[in-house]
Amino acid sequence: MQDQMVAGPVDFVLVEFPDDADTKACGDALMDLVRRDVVRLYDVLVIRKALDGSYSGLDLTDVTSSGIGGFSVFDGARSGLLHDDDVRAVAELMRPGSTAAVLLYENTWAVPLVGAVLDAGGELIASQRIPAPDVIEALNRLETGLPS
Repeated sequence: MQDQMVAGPVDFVLVEFPDDADTKACGDALMDLVRRDVVRLYDVLVIRKALDGSYSGLDLTDVTSSGIGGFSVFDGARSGLLHDDDVRAVAELMRPGSTAAVLLYENTWAVPLVGAVLDAGGELIASQRIPAPDVIEALNRLETGLPS
């Protein structure tokens, strides 16, 4: 690769949980991706939205009672890329009475591909994420022979 900075695509994911959820396996799965250098974690924010619609950020060291203690190992994962406006927008998507984790991560698995594309003079001209439930539904329809 030439003397240019190369980064993989960065994704933002919001996962919402009921307060009694056991999220240990979620935190373990995310840690596995980080350890294997599949993703580079930039931010983990935890937000609770009250029944009245108000919201607040939670300290990851205090989340065990909120049902998302599985993410407490990521305490301190703050890049500064997410701001108050982002938290406000996320809170608007949440259901009242829920707790959510905001994950901002780089897909480091893609760095070699991005570098090769750039070295070849290419550029990304479009990108879109297809939600996993949509893919599963389409695959199930194909498997059963139903029209899409």
